[in-house]
Amino acid sequence: MGLPLCGRGLILSLIFLLLKLSTAEIPLSVQQVPTIIKQSHVQVAFPFDEYFQIECEAKGNPEPKFSWTKDDKPFDLSDPRIITSNNSGTFKIPNEGHISHFQGKYRCFASNRLGTAVSEEIEFIVPGVPKFPKEKIEPIDVEEGDSIVLPCNPPKGLPPLHIYWMNIELEHIEQDQRVYMSQKGDLYFANVEEKDSRNDYCCFAAFPKLRTIVQKMPMKLTVNSLKHANDSSSSTEISSRANSIKQRKPKLLLPPAQIGSSSKRTVLVGDTLLLECFAEGLPTPQIEWSKLGSELPEGRATVEPHKKTLKIENISYHDRGNYRCTANNLLGTDSHDFQIIVEEPPSWKKKPQSAVYSTGSNGILLCEAEGDPQPTIKWRVNGLPIENHPFPGDVMFPREISFTNLQPNHTAVYQCEASNIHGTILANANIDVVDVVPLIKTKNEENYATVVGYSAFLHCEYFASPKATVVWEVADETHPLEGGRYHTHENGTLEIYRTTEEDAGSYSCWVDNTMGKAVITANLDIRNATKLRVSPKNPRIPKSHVLELYCESQCDSHLKHSLKLSWSKDGETFAMNGTEDGRIVIDGGNLTISNITVEDQGIYSCSAQTALDSTSEKTKVTVLGVPDPPGNLHLSERQNRSVRLSWEAGDDHNSKISEYIVEFEGNREEPGKWEELTRVQGEETDIVLSLAPYVRYQFRVTAVNEVGKSHPSQPSDYHETPPAAPDKNPQNIRVQASQPKEMIIKWEPLKSMEQNGPGLEYRVSWKPQGAPEEWEEETVTNHTLRVMTPTVYAPYDVQVQAINQLGFGPEPQPVTLYSGEDYPSTAPVIHRVDVLNSTLVKVTWSSIPKETVHGLLRGYQINWWKTKSLLDGRTHPKEVNILRFSGQRNSGMVPSLDPFSEFHLTVLAYNSKGAGPESEPYIFQTPEGVPEQPSFLKVIKVDKDTATLSWGLPKKLNGNLTGYVLQYQIINDTYELGELNEINVTTPSKSSWHLSNLNATTKYKFYLRACTSKGCGKPISEEGATLGEGKYAGLYDDISTQGWFIGLMCAIALLTLILLTICFVKRNRGGKYSVKEKEDLHPDPEVQSAKDETFGEYSDSDEKPLKGSLRSLNRNMQPTESADSLVEYGEGDQSIFNEDGSFIGAYTGAKEKGSVESNGSSTATFPLRA
Repeated sequence: MGLPLCGRGLILSLIFLLLKLSTAEIPLSVQQVPTIIKQSHVQVAFPFDEYFQIECEAKGNPEPKFSWTKDDKPFDLSDPRIITSNNSGTFKIPNEGHISHFQGKYRCFASNRLGTAVSEEIEFIVPGVPKFPKEKIEPIDVEEGDSIVLPCNPPKGLPPLHIYWMNIELEHIEQDQRVYMSQKGDLYFANVEEKDSRNDYCCFAAFPKLRTIVQKMPMKLTVNSLKHANDSSSSTEISSRANSIKQRKPKLLLPPAQIGSSSKRTVLVGDTLLLECFAEGLPTPQIEWSKLGSELPEGRATVEPHKKTLKIENISYHDRGNYRCTANNLLGTDSHDFQIIVEEPPSWKKKPQSAVYSTGSNGILLCEAEGDPQPTIKWRVNGLPIENHPFPGDVMFPREISFTNLQPNHTAVYQCEASNIHGTILANANIDVVDVVPLIKTKNEENYATVVGYSAFLHCEYFASPKATVVWEVADETHPLEGGRYHTHENGTLEIYRTTEEDAGSYSCWVDNTMGKAVITANLDIRNATKLRVSPKNPRIPKSHVLELYCESQCDSHLKHSLKLSWSKDGETFAMNGTEDGRIVIDGGNLTISNITVEDQGIYSCSAQTALDSTSEKTKVTVLGVPDPPGNLHLSERQNRSVRLSWEAGDDHNSKISEYIVEFEGNREEPGKWEELTRVQGEETDIVLSLAPYVRYQFRVTAVNEVGKSHPSQPSDYHETPPAAPDKNPQNIRVQASQPKEMIIKWEPLKSMEQNGPGLEYRVSWKPQGAPEEWEEETVTNHTLRVMTPTVYAPYDVQVQAINQLGFGPEPQPVTLYSGEDYPSTAPVIHRVDVLNSTLVKVTWSSIPKETVHGLLRGYQINWWKTKSLLDGRTHPKEVNILRFSGQRNSGMVPSLDPFSEFHLTVLAYNSKGAGPESEPYIFQTPEGVPEQPSFLKVIKVDKDTATLSWGLPKKLNGNLTGYVLQYQIINDTYELGELNEINVTTPSKSSWHLSNLNATTKYKFYLRACTSKGCGKPISEEGATLGEGKYAGLYDDISTQGWFIGLMCAIALLTLILLTICFVKRNRGGKYSVKEKEDLHPDPEVQSAKDETFGEYSDSDEKPLKGSLRSLNRNMQPTESADSLVEYGEGDQSIFNEDGSFIGAYTGAKEKGSVESNGSSTATFPLRA
């Protein structure tokens, strides 16, 4: 075996203790006296147990035999009412009938020819069934204010006993200063009140070990109210007088008065002391506890609620003395003293020890006990008084027996018994006189392993009498091991210190005494030590971040199966998988801590444990937090425009402070608002602050490090600066005008911190730019001024200067502003309109003179509206369209016009004020364009080689329609498209076309474009399939050969036959009921549909309802939901039937690869006709 170098002090201490234990334990193969190895102590016969077992087991050679005594008299184990075991002293008492006969104190005796061992006393308790005696309890009548005791007198039973006072509804009687239940269970009233009257005071005694609760008969208590006043007195007066008559000083009821003012109480060491006091009186007395001459023991003494009981736990000799309880009220006191005597049952001071001796040796047997009173010692030999059976050469004293020249016949079991009034203890000591050749208990050829650098322990446990010597040798060598690295312990174990790989091999252990020799061989293997590496090393983690630690391990291949890794922090090991909340997660050698806090800072250790060694690796985790706020802000060097601010740095929480933020509060407009004033490097803790006049400053400082900002510090003292003239003038001077020649001058007002003093005003000066005139000026308190000028949109020099009660601001700089604009007064002249195509024209106009703009020209605006269509000559209501062109320009494009239409167009100029007058309307026309796509395209009729298509006019013709271009091609649900065929329909009024010479059972895609003289528009598409016989026949030929189809047809035929038989039987029985009439009255939709359809029709799509649709639509039913979806493709045309009323099914078709471009399409699928 091997031991870890790290943290193994406790383990080594335990090993060395075991190595020094005596080698006197005798193997069972050697003759020896009996030794009791197991016994019962107190056995309680609970009524719900099946049997009760009293144990006594012993070992010895020869094998011991057992006998018993009960109450110091022989107990017959052959009693048929008990069950014994072979080669054992244990017996069972079945829980049958009356077992109280077996109650008593038992001792077990284990004997062989060499001696007798005696057990400690075993008490067998047969508890009785506790019952309250049947009794008649007389009602109790008392006057209000009297004291009373309701006795409980619970029956005796197996402890513990719990007593409760309740009413008949099992509600607890409330206890307080006035009402108290004693330890014996009696209910005390210091003084009764009217509310105490009741007829159901019940005492309940609970014995939890017996699972029993018993109840005393209910008691009736009547409290009579005192009436010393006459009838005219009020109830308050009556109560007051009554109480004054009954008032009295305290008188102790517990302890009872007859035992006097003091009493003695004996308690055993380690037990709990309970003292109780209760006093009657009015007003209700209060109880106080004290220990005379010293204080109550701290931490172990408690006063129970309402102070009626003093409880001291774990009593020691220091708790001896006098304790006093004192009851007091307004009228006096009463007290009782408890003299506490602390005693102790016997306990061993020197317990007699068994020993093995060789012939002719000497020995001594010690037995000392302590207790209070001092225990008496009695010696026995083999269970009998030693005085009756002394051995030659024994010298006896009260506490020891000495032996000289021991012989084999001196072998015996000595018993030492110590007793006082609180109990008896007994110990057996075996004296074995033996002479044998050494017996080695450790197995031969045992294999051991340890780790390089650790100690190795090779065991050679033996028994020898007389005493033997132990010698270890390297196997196959004849000289003993020598050197400081080898040590043989008293029990024969060889320890090799600081092992190396060269220590591996076999070793021999020789044990030798005067009777002979014995030898065994032990094999030692040396393993590599386990190594760990933790990363990162000594990490620094900001608070609230995630900490990840990795522990990499390397160990000997033979030890990998036993390798266990664990993590600890500051010596406390984490749970195997981390914490339940998931904040700390351990996955093998990986440790993850989320949302890290300051409490997570510390030394983290990864530990590895194998079967032979253990090691650990540590890393220090530093948690970085925001700094603590700076403290002790101090102002010094106070000046009109400056002050020095200093402070003390707070804890930086492991992260150096990078800077401080100095803030101030003092804005008169926003009191309480803190603003940043400056920033200071982290090494500095003071700064001279530049200040503004006329401000009552208060400062605070915030520390900043790499983690974040601290809370602000406590504010500094106030520092007020005197007023001064303004240091600056307003900025952002601008003009705003809503009327011609008007100039509303505006500027950004000075902020509160910029005003420098009271009485802030603004001096506004202005004059025409470049004119030699004097400045006009006006002083205002707000930040706007309205000025009327003689001209429109003229430049002016304007300046604004700040003034307060202490003077003027600096000389202001003038800015150029313009007076208010007016609308342009003239309209542009349109030179021409060039029609570029059917939807786009270019307009050219002349610019208006600059003097008529009356402001800053923003651009030109074109208005146009359609007057009529050239296709039908219909006039249009005026709907003006507007298009603006910014800047100075004289042409512009007008897009998105309707083709083949007449338009009117005007142009006007606009400035910041608005638009001027319009030019004279210019009339122009747009040419024809290509039409939009037809409004719908539908396949209305198909046959095996023909199809008829119908379509609607385009929504916008955009000219005179000249005809249509119809194209079609085969698609057949593949990526390969057929040849595109084209037909020109030259009759514009035609709205349908019949195609012939199509392929049967083929899917086609159709495209249709409308055309004018300018060309054809975008196509609309539709898909459809022709009919055919071959496909239908082939389909059913294939199905008819399928096994599942044959089975289905057979099942249908069988069901039809059964139905026909049932109908025939019913018709014959009834005679008047016609199945045909029933069918006519309630036609089956499925059957009727089949009758209406042509046999063999089916839908080429998966939409089976198409089959039944033929009948339904012929009966003028409403379109189905799928039919409604066609409306959006037909621009409102809901004609979804052909001329004979057949249904045209439809679905939205996807755009095929390589198909002609289309804006919309749908697909129609048609039933095939045979």
